[in-house]
Amino acid sequence: MGVSRAALRRMRQRAEELYATGDKVAGDAYTAEQLGRHMARRVVELADQPDTPLFFGRLDFGAADAEHAGHSYHIGRRHVTDDLGEPLVLDWRAPISRSFYRASVKDPQGVAVRRRFGFQYGEITSFEDEHLDRGEELGTASRILTAEIERPRVGPMRDIVATIQPEQDELVRADLDVSVCVQGAPGTGKTAVGLHRAAFLLYQHRERLRRSGVLVVGPNRAFLAYIAGVLPALGEVEVAQACVEDLVARVPIRGGDDPAVAAVKHDARMADLLRRALHGRIRRPEEPITVSDGSYRWRLGPEVLRRVVDEARREGLPYGVGRERVRARVVSLLQRQAEARRAESPSDAWLRRMGRSQPVTGFLDAVWPAVTPEGLVFELLADPAALAAAADGLLDDDERDRLRWRRPARTAKATRWSAADAVLIDEAAGLIERLPSFGHVVVDEAQDLSPMQCRAIARRSEHASITLLGDLAQGTAPWAATDWPSLLAHLGKPATTVVPLTVGFRVPAAVVAFANRLLPALAVDVPEARSLRRDGALAVRATPDLVAATVAEVRAALAHEGSVGVIAVDDRGEELRRLLHDAGVATSTVDEVEAPERVTVVPAGMVKGLEYDHVVVVEPAEIVAAEPRGLHRLYVVLTRAVSRLTVLHTDPLPAPLR
Repeated sequence: MGVSRAALRRMRQRAEELYATGDKVAGDAYTAEQLGRHMARRVVELADQPDTPLFFGRLDFGAADAEHAGHSYHIGRRHVTDDLGEPLVLDWRAPISRSFYRASVKDPQGVAVRRRFGFQYGEITSFEDEHLDRGEELGTASRILTAEIERPRVGPMRDIVATIQPEQDELVRADLDVSVCVQGAPGTGKTAVGLHRAAFLLYQHRERLRRSGVLVVGPNRAFLAYIAGVLPALGEVEVAQACVEDLVARVPIRGGDDPAVAAVKHDARMADLLRRALHGRIRRPEEPITVSDGSYRWRLGPEVLRRVVDEARREGLPYGVGRERVRARVVSLLQRQAEARRAESPSDAWLRRMGRSQPVTGFLDAVWPAVTPEGLVFELLADPAALAAAADGLLDDDERDRLRWRRPARTAKATRWSAADAVLIDEAAGLIERLPSFGHVVVDEAQDLSPMQCRAIARRSEHASITLLGDLAQGTAPWAATDWPSLLAHLGKPATTVVPLTVGFRVPAAVVAFANRLLPALAVDVPEARSLRRDGALAVRATPDLVAATVAEVRAALAHEGSVGVIAVDDRGEELRRLLHDAGVATSTVDEVEAPERVTVVPAGMVKGLEYDHVVVVEPAEIVAAEPRGLHRLYVVLTRAVSRLTVLHTDPLPAPLR
């Protein structure tokens, strides 16, 4: 380990030296700038993390493998070479590393011995060998694998690179052109699989994805903070991370919607409504235009102008692009007349002047008026007549009435937009202009995306593949999906294969079995989760004093190693923090990612995707009663524990748990 760490330090030092002297070796300013950016990125990628081992396994190939016979390779988080460029550690994503995850007695892939290393704070503490050539295979019985899976969860999410299972590896290494949907039960590692797939694709298609980018979409910022360290630990530092609210943030969010109003705004029919409203602005020309040009006057009749507009409509371009296409073709027609009369081609300045002339701009404003995304949505929600015309046959009277603003602001800029309005504005922007697209998009907790949110993501992955991660049983939004095909259709990827992950490695079997009692009441067709872990503990306690019981349980949990999550209905959070503080227990909130306390008080509405060693659930009946899909929310809450779960209640438990 010491040899590889020293080699990594030297690799970083060489990168730093080249970064410092790049302007002297580059031939010109542009090359120097590009080299500087590349080396700055390289320096960051080569940062070491002393508490994290550089390698976790070794492959010894036997005589049966013609190419690698007699060779041994250490497998780790990144590629490390010696001063001569010879590999000391192979990146886990390299083709040869595939055998570390997939070799078996039935298919040894040339491997004679597979060795796993156990580590403590970055130092080797143990190892175990599987002699595949002798028929020895540990699988999930590996004590090192088990110890790594069960290691306490303190701080942000860790990578799973040392514990990837064959079925996970198959998903991770799916090709860039393949979209994948993972229906992952709690504890099956679906989030980690998605992040590791992003890292694998960046390794396999470095230049292509560096140009177009990789995007990870999560359900909220607390979740993004939790997963933020996974990709940098694997040497990948240029992956964009955002929640849907970040993607559609064209206007400040200062207002809110009634749930019934938000449900209509998130409905897929709103896309058709916006398209109608936008393209309903286009008019067929009825009058000619005449443009003065010094001593000349150029005239275009209504028939030829109608052909220009009709052709642009048929091309199906974004609205704003179509407007400019009409302008360019009108100017081209004027240019032909000028060339025929003058026998010479007009200058570029002449073309620009014609395009900006009052007759041309007036014609455009009459037949293809300019519009902004905010202006389009503002007009629809503020003008009952405009809304009624666009919604005819799409929305019923009650739905139109819900959408209509009773007291609209005077302008779009003064409007107090809601989060649902922002999604509509993004849809309008996609109709008006071309939005940038990524090379690959990973979407986690996808079951909670509305059809309109799906469309926002689809616009950013139009020519790219996606990795969709979720669990229909954990759908808590009012519009949560009940099946994957319909959601995939909204994402523009209807042919995507859905792959179930049902075997859990993190949540103990007792906790999974308890949470599974809720599945029949959730009205979704998903396979039951099962866990390979037989450790952990479950306690369900009725108590007359929730406060005293919560404080006592948290203190007991602190006697064990690891993190503690106290989860309750959203409006109990501040009260619980205050009571624990009064009892001498320091706590954090989910937003505190820098040096958090061991105990985190988490509102049930923000716990999705997070995990804690010991979870204390306070009053499940309140969590269920707080929202229409309360049982789904409780299923999420109960499956956040990776070692121990305690459920405290005064009110009767929800019926499926009794």
